[in-house]
Amino acid sequence: MSFQVGIVGLPNVGKSTLFKALTRKAVTIENYPFATIDPNVGVVEVPDMRLAKLTAISQSKKTIPTTIEFVDIAGLVKNAHQGEGLGNQFLANIREVDAIVQVVRAFKDLNIIHVANKVDPLSDAEVVNLELAMADLAVVQKRLQGLRPKLKTGQDKSVVKQITVLEQVEKHLNAGQAVRGLEFHDEDWPILKELQLLTAKPLLYVVNVDEGSSEIPDGLEPAIAMAAKLEAELADLPVAEARTMLKDLGLQESGLDKLIHAAYKLLNLITFLTSGPEESRAWTVTRGTKAPQAAGVIHTDFERGFIRAEVISYQDFVAAGGEAGAREHGKLRVEGKDYVIQDGDICHFRVGV
Repeated sequence: MSFQVGIVGLPNVGKSTLFKALTRKAVTIENYPFATIDPNVGVVEVPDMRLAKLTAISQSKKTIPTTIEFVDIAGLVKNAHQGEGLGNQFLANIREVDAIVQVVRAFKDLNIIHVANKVDPLSDAEVVNLELAMADLAVVQKRLQGLRPKLKTGQDKSVVKQITVLEQVEKHLNAGQAVRGLEFHDEDWPILKELQLLTAKPLLYVVNVDEGSSEIPDGLEPAIAMAAKLEAELADLPVAEARTMLKDLGLQESGLDKLIHAAYKLLNLITFLTSGPEESRAWTVTRGTKAPQAAGVIHTDFERGFIRAEVISYQDFVAAGGEAGAREHGKLRVEGKDYVIQDGDICHFRVGV
């Protein structure tokens, strides 16, 4: 199961620098707009200290972390929804992601131009958010144009429902507001999901600050502060040297680790684990996933053939010194198809296929 997070923002706010730090991939970073034209996709490991412990206990041959994908998308400019800059291409790329990380610039560097000739994180966010809202508005209005003629041929309840929901959305977007701020009934969301509205996607701000700063302007929520240039330098160092540098800076974890964890939380994701002699591995599911569907993440046939799940909490697994000890101490639970997977569950699925 793959989840994608799109990194967006105005040109020259540090998107590509952040992406390079995240993925250690060589992307084009130049001091002019649209240096990055095609979306670059990087698969990033989700840091999880539990895996090393499980590997040691189970004496696993391999350790496999779970991952999340970050997509670096070309810089957006004002009036992109009208085709300015790389507008249409940008908007097509961003519709495919599951969540959005919007980078805004707070660092001051006279050698790096800003498209608005001023450093103002709130203004950056306002421009991008308005463009996304106007792009959504065009999509909603086009759908309404196609639905309204159908009312003349009969009062189809599903058509009436769609129009009612979309007119509410249209009014909200006309005011430049994001759809994610609206409250809907559960049965309304499929109508919106089909449209892939940009402003319905979860959003996290990354405030790209100068080194040593952690200030987040009021009005940007949720948000984390990060010095992308520093993170890029850390990413280029060997792991041991990077840890030493973090310690010298008085930091518990890198800004990148903080971002990855924040993106994971933004998508409402949790991790369950499997551990044995062959491998200790982390797997990603959305919060609220039941055991058969979690088994299906490992292999699609496992969901269909699910019989039961043998579950041990991470704490109990470690305390008991592994699966055998957990069984002996009565810490292994047998769960059925209605069991909801919890973060840190160590699972052994019994299936018949």
